[in-house]
Amino acid sequence: MAKQKVAMLTAGGLAPCLSSAVGGLIERYNDVAPDIEMVAYRSGYQGVLLGDRIGITRDMREKAHLLHRYGGSPIGNSRVKLTNAADCVKRGLVKEGENPLRVAAERLAADGITILHTIGGDDTNTTAADLAAYLGANGYDLTVVGLPKTVDNDIVPIRQSLGAWTAAEVGASFFDNVSNEQSAAPRTFVIHEVMGRHCGWLTAATARAYIQKTKGNEYVEGFMMNSAMKNIDGVYLPEMAFDLDKEAARLKDVMDQRGFVTLFVSEGAGLDTIVAEREAAGEAIKRDAFGHVKIDTINVGGWFQKQFAALIGADRSMVQKSGYFARSAPANGDDLRLIQGMVDLAVESALNKVSGVTGHDEDQGGKLRTIEFPRIKGGKHFDLTAKWFGEVMDHIGQPFETA
Repeated sequence: MAKQKVAMLTAGGLAPCLSSAVGGLIERYNDVAPDIEMVAYRSGYQGVLLGDRIGITRDMREKAHLLHRYGGSPIGNSRVKLTNAADCVKRGLVKEGENPLRVAAERLAADGITILHTIGGDDTNTTAADLAAYLGANGYDLTVVGLPKTVDNDIVPIRQSLGAWTAAEVGASFFDNVSNEQSAAPRTFVIHEVMGRHCGWLTAATARAYIQKTKGNEYVEGFMMNSAMKNIDGVYLPEMAFDLDKEAARLKDVMDQRGFVTLFVSEGAGLDTIVAEREAAGEAIKRDAFGHVKIDTINVGGWFQKQFAALIGADRSMVQKSGYFARSAPANGDDLRLIQGMVDLAVESALNKVSGVTGHDEDQGGKLRTIEFPRIKGGKHFDLTAKWFGEVMDHIGQPFETA
């Protein structure tokens, strides 16, 4: 049997699981295959194309448990699509006329890699699928096993992606402090913009975590710091439709009665409307290598602020974004347990030459298995009929309907 050599990479945006997943993979290989050689490609697929790798030494392996304490990625990320040759050429990652898939495959072969672990979202793992298909069609003997990372929790058919639970919890803690801005001036309007391009899961889950975090608070009766000041008055998700005038009238009543209004808004809520408005005005909308609108250039929270502030009679308005704060956190206990289960299966699958992405398969009763690459895709919508979301909206008192 040929000598095994493991490589790993993290790619896409950050999530509160990358450092722990890298540490978990190293720890698991230490347990079941202590003599196997391990490397990591720096900055995702960019590192594969450039041959930029980190050798994982014996000392690094022994201290891998420390990676569970940190957020970010210990091996760096990037957004590189191996089937977008023009973008790879533009970045200087391959030469004109070269096929990035071939360059990547040949680099992996030259480095003696027999197992590749990709830790990322749908873009990372669909790119891994493209690479696995190319490798298989061209006779390369390589097993590719992905781990599903995204704070959006929007990977089909995976029930729960790594890092999303932590991002919701940390986003709630972030806003627990920001909500106190309601006491800074009369008739204040605060918008909490939460990550989530196509999927409202994280915004909904952050709202739930915030309600759970604050519902047990004790206050001094008679002062302004009370349960009303910690309320959420509206939640807006990509999957939801809403009537601007009706919502403005409802929120104006809240402002008139309480003197403040708080909204939780997904960064993808109303995105198509905003992009259409800007393109109609002649603006060129920036997109990434995957063709996605560069979400950080579209100020969705600012759009909601502009639409509502005057209509509800706000004297002061502000948008606060928890995204980078939440996605950079270390994994919490729930995610650590989820990571461990997926890591253990990823290593087992890799050593048994089973390629795919580990996760709880929604099409097979939520069973934890290595899901076939062709079934992996992004853009999974949040289920607005989820019982817990209905309870959140009942608590808020906001009527809603699907988009």
